[in-house]
Amino acid sequence: MNRLRIRELIRKEFIQLFRDRKNRPLLVIAPLIQLLVFGYVVTTDIRTITVGFLDQSKTRESRMLIDRFEGSRTFRIVQMSDDPRKLESRLLQRKVDLVIKIGPDFSERIRKGETAAVQILADGSMSNMTVNRIAYTSFVLERFNRLLLRELYPFFMDYGNIDARPRTWYNPNLYSQNFYVPGIVAFLIMILTLLFTSMAIIKEKERGTMEQLIVTPLRPAELILGKTIPYSIIALAQMIVVTAFAVYWFEIPLAGSLILLGTATIFFLFSTLGVGLFISTISATQQQAMMTTFFFILPFFMLSGFVFPVANMPEPVQWLTYLNPLMYFLIIIRGIFLKGVGIGILWPQLTALLIIGVILLGGAVRRFRKRLD
Repeated sequence: MNRLRIRELIRKEFIQLFRDRKNRPLLVIAPLIQLLVFGYVVTTDIRTITVGFLDQSKTRESRMLIDRFEGSRTFRIVQMSDDPRKLESRLLQRKVDLVIKIGPDFSERIRKGETAAVQILADGSMSNMTVNRIAYTSFVLERFNRLLLRELYPFFMDYGNIDARPRTWYNPNLYSQNFYVPGIVAFLIMILTLLFTSMAIIKEKERGTMEQLIVTPLRPAELILGKTIPYSIIALAQMIVVTAFAVYWFEIPLAGSLILLGTATIFFLFSTLGVGLFISTISATQQQAMMTTFFFILPFFMLSGFVFPVANMPEPVQWLTYLNPLMYFLIIIRGIFLKGVGIGILWPQLTALLIIGVILLGGAVRRFRKRLD
């Protein structure tokens, strides 16, 4: 294997890559813009819940309940109405997130020591947000319930209470950005390496320069190295840039080892470069390569646990996730960022990532060499 030939091919690849002015923003600016956009957009944090109230009781107790919502930082009462249809119309038009109906017998039941029902209407078309909104509402109602118990039955509250003191490790404020941004970093690296690796080979074919490379003294192994090393270097450079952006812009804590993060990224690149090479062997045009790339990206994304927990998937689908390198890389990158764990904890994921990467890259290289022969 001739190092000089490989070095010159790498040099040629970099020159061709940066000569095209369209590629420069894609390589440098696009990852930062995507991280910025996704970092702010992909979030499940609820800062404001708009509420419409229907108070059919109009008593001291119902007023106390409404005051509990008004005093909350999360809830904002935007409408008080006696017309249930008007409030339901507001919910349909998405002018309010929730409608809370207090029945006419609300106070009477409370004073009798009976259960007083409060109806909560929510828009279930956005189920993930609705679950969180109902949970916030239930928390306010529970605190109000305890307040009423202390007021109505003061003499029966002398027994001991359970004082729950939860402590959340690794993400104390439960910011969803801390969960999603490291995943976005991994996802961006996957997209860029898949696209550029698959398109690089196809461009040579479309330009007619692939035949010229084949008739040169370059060996198949040298050609493959010359084509993949530049994108590995670019991917590692992008990883450094987007990681720094995540830490200093989004203030995501990086508690673990940078060396381990770099090692895991290299293992992950084995998989993405392997898939990119495979796509280049089955595609004849750049359009085909791009469509095939997104055909692979979607299952990788859906089966990674990035948004949807793997534990909630059907069991046969869960078995498929074990073949997904992105799933292992997400566990590793979140473990390094948020938990600060090392190889002693992450070795199963690192091993799986390496094995999958070697198999994918080895299989793609073998197929690519056959196509050259």
